[in-house]
This record gives sequence, C-alpha cells and structure tokens, in this order.
Amino acid sequence: MDIENREDIEKLMRVFYAKAIPDEIIGHYFTEVIQMDLEQHLPVIIDFWETVLFGVARYKSNAIAVHQQLHAKSAFTDQHFERWVNLFQSTIDELFSGDKAELAKQRALSIATVMKIKTIHGELTINTKQ
Repeated sequence: MDIENREDIEKLMRVFYAKAIPDEIIGHYFTEVIQMDLEQHLPVIIDFWETVLFGVARYKSNAIAVHQQLHAKSAFTDQHFERWVNLFQSTIDELFSGDKAELAKQRALSIATVMKIKTIHGELTINTKQ
C-alpha cells in the first residue's frame, strides 16, 4: 500500500518517532536538546510532509530556520543526518510501497542534504561574477 493521505503520513511519523526518540545517535535531540512534545509536534510535521508529498499548503513555518536553531544548541554532524535518513527511509519501506513512498524517500534525502548544507556547512553562496 502506498502513502495516500494525511492518516498515512501520521502513521509513518508515529512509527518513525517511536524509533528516532530512543535512538542512540539522534534521540537526544528530541529528549534533551528540545524536550519535544510529540503530540504537539506531530500536527506540524504531518503538515510539512503533506505539503511535500501532496502539495497541500498547510505547513507555514521555516523548517531550515528551526533546524539551524537546533544546530546552534547542539551541533549536527554528518552522522546525525545519515542516521535520520536511514531511519526515515527504512520506516517508509516497512510500512509503504509505491510512487508516493518512493517520493517520500527521495524528498527525505534531499531535505536532509539541504539541512546539512545550511547547518553544518553554513549558507553556501555562489559567486556569479567572473
């Protein structure tokens, strides 16, 4: 079964966070750095993924700025991003298959790559003057 609606995204997020929160590599971000209230956070992250996967304009925040603030409190490493992508993609594979599931895995990798560039490596600027 593919990811078809908001309820599927919620299922994905609940299973993902059940793995991520106790994870030895990234879990401390949720439990120590921000003491995340999962029930409060879920609607926001579901809005984000509903926007990413279905083009429903529900997410109104700036995910990059949120993660830059988090990075300032406890610096991310390449290992953190790799672990997040691995957990997220493997959770998708456990629960779903199909075009949207593949899109979610691709977008997760893209999002993690951009987050890594904008946090660990800072804003990249392109010099267009020769």
